[in-house]
Amino acid sequence: MSLSFFLARRLQGGNRRDRFSRPAIRVATAGVAIGLVVMIVSVCVIMGFKHAIRDKVAGFGSHMLVSNVEAWQTGTALPLTADDSLMRRLEAMPDVRHVQRVSVKEGVLKTDADFLGVSFKGVDEHYDSTFLSQCLVAGRVPAFSSEKSSNKVVLSEEIANKLQLKVGDKVYAYFLSDKGLRPRRFTVEAVYATHVKYFDETTCFIDRYTVNRLHGWQATEVSHVEMLTEHFELAMQQWSAMARLLQGNTDSQGRVMMVQTIQQLYPQIFSWLDLLDINVWIILALMVALSAFTMISGLLIIILERTQMIGTLKALGARNTTIRHIFLWFAVFVVGRGLLIGNVIGLVLCFAQQLTHAVSLNPANYYIDYVPIEVNLFYVLLLNVATLLVCVAVLVVPSFLVSRIHPARSIRFE
Repeated sequence: MSLSFFLARRLQGGNRRDRFSRPAIRVATAGVAIGLVVMIVSVCVIMGFKHAIRDKVAGFGSHMLVSNVEAWQTGTALPLTADDSLMRRLEAMPDVRHVQRVSVKEGVLKTDADFLGVSFKGVDEHYDSTFLSQCLVAGRVPAFSSEKSSNKVVLSEEIANKLQLKVGDKVYAYFLSDKGLRPRRFTVEAVYATHVKYFDETTCFIDRYTVNRLHGWQATEVSHVEMLTEHFELAMQQWSAMARLLQGNTDSQGRVMMVQTIQQLYPQIFSWLDLLDINVWIILALMVALSAFTMISGLLIIILERTQMIGTLKALGARNTTIRHIFLWFAVFVVGRGLLIGNVIGLVLCFAQQLTHAVSLNPANYYIDYVPIEVNLFYVLLLNVATLLVCVAVLVVPSFLVSRIHPARSIRFE
């Protein structure tokens, strides 16, 4: 054990005569602890919020879409032939978890009292309804089909409230086609709520068979093919590979295909989420500055109060470097104690919110009705290491104050 480390341990114990250093140490410890709590909670909240919103958007619209490039360029409803050959090619892509056909048709829902323009998303028996089932507030997801019409519809809670509909109610839908206005009568089978306004305001789910009949399309023709990857981060990587694979390729009817990621389809949402990273960096910088400031103040007070001890050590032959190391080791102990307290409080708060959802949000503004938390122990460890290194680093300069203390004068210092 080095002399500096030993004396720092003894100095940590303190004594009753430390009238000023004890409060300073408590303040420094509290500053580090508070800073770490705020940093842990901020990082966990931002990560949880970004991933919760990202999963909502991806769960509703998948990770990638393959569609007819002419339909995207002209904004018209032009089909893509998603036959078994194309579906097998897409499913064979690395890290692709699921592939599903989707047809879309705009129409109007009408009740006796009101009407509303919506988008009908036609899905079939191969549609992954896991996310939709998690978002249900009433009813159950019907067995959608590509071969027959069940005349059942799944509405969002917002649409249901506007039209004053509930599960079991009948509602008419009107569609405009080449053959004129075509009505359909649906039964409300379920009501969902994602709290993502972009989806909840416009989207209903019905059988793909019904949408294809309204368009006059064949059974294998779709508006687009949705692809789900194993991990969200793989979507951009997969998009590059998919774009190269399908570049200039056509379906069985000669229609040129294109691939888009969920980020490209909803750039406004993901740009907003990226802005949250700036807030995190600002919070981290402020909290590290708070911790560093309280530690510098505490170290200066301790050095001034221990002037006699410094003079005595110098008179006994101790070098300035050795004495500086004493106070730096002491600072490490104080920062370590603050980190320990901060970790306990921060993680307890995070896990409590994760389990209870006690802190709520306005879903109209934040797309979610509670503060989401995602605890990543690697990032928590990184925050601890970064805080310790920064606090100790900024204390190197103040520690040079010991070199200006003269042994003869400091021993007589009161």
